[in-house]
Amino acid sequence: MKQQILLRGPILSQSGYGEQARFALRALKSREDIFDIYIAPVNWGQTGWISLDNDERAWIDEKIKKTHTHNQQGGKYDISIQVTIPNEFEKLAQVNIGYTAGIETTKVAPAWIQKSNEMDKIVVVSNHAKEVFKNTSYEAQHPQTGELVKLECTVPIEVVNYPVRHFTSEKIELNLDFDFNYLAISQWGPRKNFDNLIKWFIEENFDQDVGLVLKTSIKNNSRVDREYTEQKLKNILSDHGNIKCKIYLLHGDLTEEQMTGLYNHKQIKCLISTTHGEGYGLPLFEAAYNGLPVVCAGWSGQRDFLYIPQKNGKLKPLFASLEYDIQNVQAGAVWDGVIQADSQWAFPREASFKKRVRELRTEHSRFKRNAVKLKKYLVENFTEEKIYESFSSAVLNIHDSILKDMDLDLEIIE
Repeated sequence: MKQQILLRGPILSQSGYGEQARFALRALKSREDIFDIYIAPVNWGQTGWISLDNDERAWIDEKIKKTHTHNQQGGKYDISIQVTIPNEFEKLAQVNIGYTAGIETTKVAPAWIQKSNEMDKIVVVSNHAKEVFKNTSYEAQHPQTGELVKLECTVPIEVVNYPVRHFTSEKIELNLDFDFNYLAISQWGPRKNFDNLIKWFIEENFDQDVGLVLKTSIKNNSRVDREYTEQKLKNILSDHGNIKCKIYLLHGDLTEEQMTGLYNHKQIKCLISTTHGEGYGLPLFEAAYNGLPVVCAGWSGQRDFLYIPQKNGKLKPLFASLEYDIQNVQAGAVWDGVIQADSQWAFPREASFKKRVRELRTEHSRFKRNAVKLKKYLVENFTEEKIYESFSSAVLNIHDSILKDMDLDLEIIE
């Protein structure tokens, strides 16, 4: 009999968690022989919703309608997969799995641990996230007994990375002035360290024939957001007077095919990032499996795919790594119940970033060779077949284990 499985998450949002929810859905869909799939969509902050009209969207809409009818009829679920941050986890089914990007810092909030322990299993997207969950603990006093207790995550945690996805490269017209251009992709927020990326880039390249393409937004892809983002960029540029290098703003919706075209554009030579931390780092991953050299710090989620294992057991970096310092998060980045004030993340060093940006321009062929090697490794080892199977197994293993335990309990009672 098929397992009735409910996927709750921002399945239609244009966000990292939206893509995570869609990955989980594709993995489940690859095993419709064992899963009877239901979908409960939720919003994700102020991000927009995907507007694609394709077979996948039609299938999602069909499942959403089916779920609504099932709920109205009082239907139950065998398994729930909840794609969100842990403080939003709930018991929705017989077996409950929290599927989260985890955290980009060095510790998780107490509320995350408490809510995670209500789940039967946690699935995360990177080894960094798993290690932070496992290594975070708090000592507290029981309010009634006064006894000191240790708060830590006690449920199984499993890592499932993202797969390489293959799309036809669609030509995208950028009207770039120079043949050598850098690319940066992220939402413009404190964690991405975007202001410093732009500032340091200009200071290094103010007299060079190079460009920087910024695929970014503040909150969403609306016209209002574009105007706000453009003004924020102009404010930074105004501090630097006349410069030779060019900065381009790319704002708005791009299809997967257009994004592939962007990564493979003949005038785009590398992806640069000054991020403080990543749960996984999808743009970094996508750039890497498209053969684009990547510049970033070798810390947090991106470590899972920017290094390749050697025969001696060591990991070899195939990207342009930045030197960094691990320091407390900035006050402006603290998010009550999510990002702890006493947690830390990486601060890429200015001098290291400028040096790497310069090296990419003057020694590009060296970095491109490593990028080609990394692409080959990722395409061979991060296949959809392998990763979808890993996710499906992570779901089934905990479900079967719990049912087995329930059977044992019944036998003891009898």
